[in-house]
Amino acid sequence: MKFAQTRIAPTPSGFLHLGNAYSFLLTKALAEKHGAKILLRIDDLDRERYRQEYVQDILDTLDFLEIQIHQGPSSVAEFESHWTQQERMPLYQAALEQLQFSRLLFSCTCTKSQILQIDPRGIYLGQCLDRRMPLDKNEAAWRINTLDADFLDYIAYPSTRKSALIPEEATCYVVRKKDTNPAYQLSSLVDDLHFGVDLIVRGQDLFPSTLAQLDLARILGKQEFAKTTFFHHTLLKGPDQSKLSKSAGAFSIRQLRQDGKTLADLFLLLGQSLGLKEELRSHKDFEESLAL
Repeated sequence: MKFAQTRIAPTPSGFLHLGNAYSFLLTKALAEKHGAKILLRIDDLDRERYRQEYVQDILDTLDFLEIQIHQGPSSVAEFESHWTQQERMPLYQAALEQLQFSRLLFSCTCTKSQILQIDPRGIYLGQCLDRRMPLDKNEAAWRINTLDADFLDYIAYPSTRKSALIPEEATCYVVRKKDTNPAYQLSSLVDDLHFGVDLIVRGQDLFPSTLAQLDLARILGKQEFAKTTFFHHTLLKGPDQSKLSKSAGAFSIRQLRQDGKTLADLFLLLGQSLGLKEELRSHKDFEESLAL
């Protein structure tokens, strides 16, 4: 089995942690096994949290992990001049314009607090559907009506065909934010199509996004996205069994480097976090532990 291209797609919103390293290393292992090129796609649409030092940390971490990037920026300056998502804004806008002809698109003015008042889990239940607000209404997000969505087919690595319904977490997913910028589900899909990505490695927590993006691709008539293979990996947990998070201050790879730790030390820590019996010390050890 051969893939053309996979991608590493971090956000420059904090210093990377061990969970990010695990996902990056898994992407590298799969790419090498299947002859795929690796694209570095830095998702920087969230300009409020963007920092140049976070972009540099991404580049430093990839270097520390000895991961070769075949397409993408090699410096902060190169990223900001050629690879930022701002450069691809016309592609996102074209997709949003196409969606305006879909009967599934609707405006929503709900705030997070209002959604929580209706559902304590924060699940959006389509409360703005019957309001039929115009798409050009101020301070309104654009959502896709998924309440009647059918099963979606997808390919789970290595080649298993499966079907699933869009889960509650992705019900009526957002495609344009209230500030008129494209939302993650749309920008990620457009980018993967633009760069010809046919193998996507991501955490299990992003499985709802996988289905949302498959649904969005169907609406946009992008049948080629249905041929993409998805690998949803387990998530590393912190000492309290919570998901590792940059925003929550998870121990960073940057701190490991500053403390003089080596790549072998990181592999050892990674193996312990995964609960493996055998010690990991190298890329070879890691790849053998995966039994791909």
